[in-house]
Amino acid sequence: MSGHSSPMVNRRGFLAAGAAGAAALGLGGRVGPLHAAEPLKVGLLLPMSGGLAREGQSCKRGADVTPGLLADMGMPVQLMIADTETNIDTARTRAEKLIADGAQVLIGAFDSAHTLAVAQVCEQRGVPLVINIAAAPNITEQGFKTVFRNFPTAPKLVTEGLALMKDVFKITGTTPTKAVFLHNNDTFGTAMAGAVNKLFPTLDMPFPLVETIAYDGAARDLAVEVGKAKATGADLVLLVPHGDDCIRVIREMVKQRFEPKAVVSPGSPGMYETQFYKTLGKYSDYCMTNLPWINPKTAMSQALLKAFTKAYPDALFEMNIGYTFEAILIAADAARRAGSNDPKAILAALPATNIAEHVMIGGPIVFDAKGQNTNTRSATIQNFGGKPLVVLPSDVAEAKPVFPAPGWQQRG
Repeated sequence: MSGHSSPMVNRRGFLAAGAAGAAALGLGGRVGPLHAAEPLKVGLLLPMSGGLAREGQSCKRGADVTPGLLADMGMPVQLMIADTETNIDTARTRAEKLIADGAQVLIGAFDSAHTLAVAQVCEQRGVPLVINIAAAPNITEQGFKTVFRNFPTAPKLVTEGLALMKDVFKITGTTPTKAVFLHNNDTFGTAMAGAVNKLFPTLDMPFPLVETIAYDGAARDLAVEVGKAKATGADLVLLVPHGDDCIRVIREMVKQRFEPKAVVSPGSPGMYETQFYKTLGKYSDYCMTNLPWINPKTAMSQALLKAFTKAYPDALFEMNIGYTFEAILIAADAARRAGSNDPKAILAALPATNIAEHVMIGGPIVFDAKGQNTNTRSATIQNFGGKPLVVLPSDVAEAKPVFPAPGWQQRG
């Protein structure tokens, strides 16, 4: 979704969207307050400092505007926000403290390793955990009864991300000859690498993957890794960064005059974030990311955009905001259907979640037996003029894909 350029809808439109969701939940289309005497106490765990601070702060901005919107739908929430400090042990202790302080449901925690630690706490305490963002597949493969994830697994991110590349090549009439894969070696990057290397041979991709190169995301100098990638002669770079490392990779590519047809992420953060645009300027343009994204055409997403723009006129409206909003929506919806804020009642209601109208691209929010929403759907976004625009799927696209990308020195 473009930064702030999409058409707005008023609050009435948002309430209409809420009516559609309520109808899907068997509530007869009612959207006014439904005897929610006490706000649901939502403990939100995010990495607001440390290495993932930028992503955590982005999620928090989405959370900040959510209570007002949900209150209009008769689902009052009270947020209790805790900083994981991008540290697993801190994530675990903050989760325990939130529960001790009265949180009735937890949401978080962006990083997969942090989320797994929080999931263990929730399972021990019988408190529901709704995951906003975290992709490692083992989180929902361990038989947890209290965990519900509204975010795709790493294998699904990769499968859809690679499939969308084929669509880009088909639409633009250009196919690369070979690709090289660069990835951060943290928990997320390693999970994504495992999925890429496992799934790539099965997806009939129209180019070979000639080499996989892992790098330390905390390293200040990635010259060696980028040099190895250039030496392969690949004309497509697949990149899975997890923070500022994507800025260092692109800078090094420009420095070494490594000019592939495109840099594409098969499903990771980094290349659509404000700091990426501010730091790299024209070099940030034309990078593509295939990942779940906000649907620019739903009334609910447009209402969220309006509230977000009012609160944060200079911030980018992107995936972290949408998924954090939806996680809180899911918890509040379960509490309303349960008619109670008791964690046990919310846990009993969560498996029957069926939210047709929401903000992310994809089908209704529902959960399988493992607590995984299987209706998420990825999009291709491409950077133009310092903004990410949806270029695929075509039914929600805001612009046409550009491939090959202009050379580094051929940009305005």
